[in-house]
Amino acid sequence: MTAMMGGRANEPPVVMRAGGSDAVTTTFDEFYHAHFRGVTAQLCAYTGDLGQAQDLTQEAFLRALARWDRLVRYDDPVAWVRRVAWNLARSRWRRLRTARNHLLRQRRNEAEVAGPTPDRVAIDAALAKLPPNHRRAVILHYLADLSVHEIATQEGVAEGTVKSWLHRGRTALAGLLDENTEGVCDA
Repeated sequence: MTAMMGGRANEPPVVMRAGGSDAVTTTFDEFYHAHFRGVTAQLCAYTGDLGQAQDLTQEAFLRALARWDRLVRYDDPVAWVRRVAWNLARSRWRRLRTARNHLLRQRRNEAEVAGPTPDRVAIDAALAKLPPNHRRAVILHYLADLSVHEIATQEGVAEGTVKSWLHRGRTALAGLLDENTEGVCDA
């Protein structure tokens, strides 16, 4: 038998017998092009997501390619691909359901996290008003506990420059935080 592609992209290959032989010579490319759209459409209707359906169909055809020597001899190789694709869809759905249930259980067990304090909001607002170099130096020195030398190395500047940035940053923060201290509690 000789398999030839049909006239349209989604048509299965036409199988022709050549000299009474029972051998089928369908290439995987022909098989893929003939059936990809149909399997994708079925999975898209099942999953409701075209992208996911295409991914699942691709995976099923990859698995078919690995077994193409045996699969080509089946009476209906597209049925095998379809079954694999549907099984992959079900497995993905189960994994997503399990992950969702796990997340829901964790959320029930976690305590409610308190929002930022007014002090923290004031500090964040004041830091946002600093020039970028000064802000980085203050954050790296006071929050990341880096030394002046380490900041200078990281930023690629002299240590004196970092000291200057820290001094100017602290001075600016003091002025900005003094303006905002009316409604802020003492820490």
